[in-house]
Amino acid sequence: MKLNASQLAAYKRDGFIVLESLFSDEEVKAMKSDLKRIQQIDTDHLVREKTGGIAKTIYKVHEPDSPTASSVFHAATRAPRMLGPAQQLLEDPDLYIYHTKCNLKTAIDGSVWQWHQDFGTWHIDGVKDPSMTTALIMLDEPTEMGGCLYFIPGSHKLGSLQPAFDEATGYRFYVVPKPTMLDILASHPQVVPIIGKPGTVVFFDANIVHASGHNLSGEDRWQAYVVYNQVKNRPGNVENPRPDYVRSTNFAPLAVGSDEILNQESVV
Repeated sequence: MKLNASQLAAYKRDGFIVLESLFSDEEVKAMKSDLKRIQQIDTDHLVREKTGGIAKTIYKVHEPDSPTASSVFHAATRAPRMLGPAQQLLEDPDLYIYHTKCNLKTAIDGSVWQWHQDFGTWHIDGVKDPSMTTALIMLDEPTEMGGCLYFIPGSHKLGSLQPAFDEATGYRFYVVPKPTMLDILASHPQVVPIIGKPGTVVFFDANIVHASGHNLSGEDRWQAYVVYNQVKNRPGNVENPRPDYVRSTNFAPLAVGSDEILNQESVV
């Protein structure tokens, strides 16, 4: 798959693009089925809610050597319809996956994620340049009631903002400070809710300011995130680096695979 000139221009202008129906209903069903299987695994690659032990976040589903390995996600992350646009957006054929993260925002219990830039954390990881892109795969239909993401269009052009460490939500997280956020909200276009049908993929810039609300609905909101980085932009050495499942050390350039992601040899 190739992005057209209009799509590339929109990404540069807004910091994100939405690609509808990139994955079929059958493919989404296979992804969700594998995540249900992985939820039963006891591993530090899987984060659970403090109450009830419900799976909240699953990392590293794309690598065969991971305890959370998934054949369908391994194939999807290398499929031309995913890897091709990432290579175009980053203007580089040599990419690797910084990490994969599947957020399982469950009905009623799904947590809030405050306003932030992803690169705020990745820069602390040792990455020097924000030339990274994330592909969000909608596995359920996100709604505003269900705690969808919100983007501030054009906010990526502000560059990398100094993050502030915050534990108000009960977990370690680097956010955009409130005074800065008030200025951004007042000076930028209206916030956009990122909603769509399952199978939709949204590519977004590492510096776009975004957040998501609490899931107040009676439906789960599952999404998978694939972060692509240039091999030449891999993180430098830092003291006490985060684990490999969130800061990958597999810097081998990705080989373009097949779009037939349901007929791949199992990696599990």
